Amino acid sequence: MFPLLRLLRIIVVSLRYGLDELVLSSLNHPLATCLLRVIRLGTRPRQPRGLRLRLALESLGPIFVKFGQVLSTRRDLIPADIADELALLQDRVPPFPSAQAAACIEAALGAPPEKLFAQFDVDPVASASIAQVHFAVLHDGREVAVKVLRPGMLGIIEKDLSLLKIVARIIERLGADGRRLKPREVVAEFDKYLHDELDLVREASNCSQLRRNFGPESGRGDMLIVPEVIWEYTASTVFTMQRMYGMPVGQVQRMREAGIDIPTLARTGVEIFFTQVFTDGFFHADMHPGNIYVSDRPDTLGSYIALDFGIVGSLSEFDKNYLAQNFLAFFHRDYRRVAQLHIESGWVPADTRGEELEGAVRAVCEPYFDRPLSEISLGQVLLRLFQTSRRFNVEIQPQLVLLQKTLLNVEGLGRQLDPDLDLWKTAKPYLERWMRQRVGFKGLRQSLEKEAAQWSQMLPALPRLVHDHLSRPNVSPALLAEMVHLRRAQEQNNRLVAALVGVVALAIGVAIWALTR
Repeated sequence: MFPLLRLLRIIVVSLRYGLDELVLSSLNHPLATCLLRVIRLGTRPRQPRGLRLRLALESLGPIFVKFGQVLSTRRDLIPADIADELALLQDRVPPFPSAQAAACIEAALGAPPEKLFAQFDVDPVASASIAQVHFAVLHDGREVAVKVLRPGMLGIIEKDLSLLKIVARIIERLGADGRRLKPREVVAEFDKYLHDELDLVREASNCSQLRRNFGPESGRGDMLIVPEVIWEYTASTVFTMQRMYGMPVGQVQRMREAGIDIPTLARTGVEIFFTQVFTDGFFHADMHPGNIYVSDRPDTLGSYIALDFGIVGSLSEFDKNYLAQNFLAFFHRDYRRVAQLHIESGWVPADTRGEELEGAVRAVCEPYFDRPLSEISLGQVLLRLFQTSRRFNVEIQPQLVLLQKTLLNVEGLGRQLDPDLDLWKTAKPYLERWMRQRVGFKGLRQSLEKEAAQWSQMLPALPRLVHDHLSRPNVSPALLAEMVHLRRAQEQNNRLVAALVGVVALAIGVAIWALTR
């Protein structure tokens, strides 16, 4: 059933916050200008457009808030002022009744919370648009956090997504600017993101992978603490994990009082990000202050704690190599290499002139070198490169957009802790060391070790395969002769068809001449 009442509410809210002006003013067309004057009765909105859009999304409810949050990450598509305002969107959602949470847990795990847990706090400790969290204690004494999906979320999401898809199609038909924003692609990305978040088993598996990447055997377990997944108490609508203790990363004064070295903490955060991206190719992509804590326990004091694993990014070896070389070329002001990397990646049309792209990249990058290093934003540089690439019809890969959004979060987090943080000084040695490991003897040895298992199966069969290949009769002359025969037959068929068409045309001409006499 088409949600007519919901559509009417969206229209009312849009008119209230002047979103009609936001859409029509972006269209360079006389009819749009005339219609805008009629609708607004000659008046102009008093509030900035980004603020009006944020307030409208908050009025429309959690799903639209989530959509605004996702849209804020697409800085390659929307203006900076709107992206900055949408980044302020928060999930201010009241908790749903504890009885409903208990019913969800029982339906998912087969028993009520009072039987599953030795202790279960009925009052949630946190509540968001998709789920809320309760603290509990297992019968073996382990303290856990239980994340419960909001009941009925799938139906609500499907209705609102159907409306968003309609709006996206309308925006796309309004003109070139509407098509440039790629509204249907953005809504499709949001659709995938939301459905992934609705499956808490997927989030638990992301958590488990990140915990393994930073486990004791990795040699970097003291950098980032990831909670353990309690799989026997986890289902698609319930996610039970180890309870974490710490301070929100934004409480700088409290951390100083606890004896934590804040500048070191800021540098460690940057190193964690680059380790996830370039070493693991798997990174926590929602590293805003609400999802990052710092341990206050004596044995792990000052270690980061990661929470909320609904959004993660992954990079292929090609992506990692492309990014690392781009960063290093930028560090060395080698703009020709940056342009070559864009062309070699295959994302730039083959007829692109390298010199023209190099000039555009230089125009993006050179102004940054006139600033103090502590004021240069790698995230903004990457964003500007993406925007420049769009001028050359480059299709920016979704995983790189997600990476750029995460890098901006990490930069903001690091400089919130230490305003003098020199991200370049932290990142450049890491990237140079990473590249040396990949192209040097150590990198060769690691590649050989990785491929050894596959080669151990192939090498014994190699002499037999070579002998079989050399023992086969040479069929090349026969194939060549057959191809020549087929070509001659095709040419003969073409001549016959041409002759037949000529005869038919002549017959039609004669028939027309006879009928008109």
